[in-house]
Amino acid sequence: MRGFIAVLFCFCVAIVHAETPESSTFAPTIPNKTLAPGPAPQGMVWIPGGEFSMGASTNGHRTDEIPMASNDSGPIHRVRVDGFWMDTTPITNEEFEKFVKATGYVTIAERTPTKEEFPTAPAENLVAGSVVFAPPDHEVALTDHYQWWSYVKGANWRHPLGPQSDIKGKGKYPVVQIAYPDTEAYAKWAGKRLPTEAEFEFAARGGLSGKTYVWGDEFRPGGKWMANTWQGKFPVKDAGEDGHTGIAPAKSFPANGYGLYDMAGNVWEWCSDWYRLDYYAQLTKVGGVTNNPQGPDSPFDPAEPNEKKRVHRGGSFLCNAQYCSRYIVGTRGKGEVNTGTNHLGFRCVQSPENNAHRTTQN
Repeated sequence: MRGFIAVLFCFCVAIVHAETPESSTFAPTIPNKTLAPGPAPQGMVWIPGGEFSMGASTNGHRTDEIPMASNDSGPIHRVRVDGFWMDTTPITNEEFEKFVKATGYVTIAERTPTKEEFPTAPAENLVAGSVVFAPPDHEVALTDHYQWWSYVKGANWRHPLGPQSDIKGKGKYPVVQIAYPDTEAYAKWAGKRLPTEAEFEFAARGGLSGKTYVWGDEFRPGGKWMANTWQGKFPVKDAGEDGHTGIAPAKSFPANGYGLYDMAGNVWEWCSDWYRLDYYAQLTKVGGVTNNPQGPDSPFDPAEPNEKKRVHRGGSFLCNAQYCSRYIVGTRGKGEVNTGTNHLGFRCVQSPENNAHRTTQN
């Protein structure tokens, strides 16, 4: 329901498209020298912006570090973004609850689908709910994602795994089961907006240039876990070697160079850009440095051309070397706009001015 098939494909595309992207070498990041325009809004940090090489490449890294590089993350191209404020963590359950209490907002997952929306669907399928990861009790072929994803009646941000679950005692955990319209409603209420894909990547890199991860080139520097990812046999059992099985509270792992937490692993995060497989290739053909890119004018995924998808970034607690390595900085995810899951959240940004950016080419 509401893009269920689309969202399933989105999260398994990494294994389907296991090709190495076309790429050029990473050039140094050139941060803007402009200081923050004032004190940071509560819960946010200043990201200076600047010019950087955007995308992902296996060049210069061991192939076992990037087992599932996707062909939508290249070619590497130069981008410039203006400075902005960014939430230090994904929006948490307690933050989202304040919004709901103040506005009475009802999320997409809490709304019952109508016959007008889905005229061919059986009446018994028209139930409020969302997509939930449900690990099988035995090994399965990684080509059959239906083995670990299902649409669950009653799953929503208050009940991430279904009616039997809740978020009591989990106020500091990232809110999940959030569709794109839900993020827009929250951002408008908070006086913020969703980050562009370019802003997210610049912020995630934390001032580093061309590194494999948001913290550097080694997955576990000094044996230390740096992000909430999957250990063990996927999708059967997360061994929890990093201290967490499933979602973790925000700030459970070290911040990056800009003081941002969970920019890799834990939960995927929505960006404002429409998703197109060939968007980076289009920018490369134009040439030069792209200023403040807002993404393509319309979405297009050749695998599912009728689905409207936005970009996801950062990977999640389900990412692993066997199946999906999207915790690698520069790699991309995607999702149908009206579908949430129990490993998908968001964070917001705020521009020093409220005027919308424009995309130009040099």
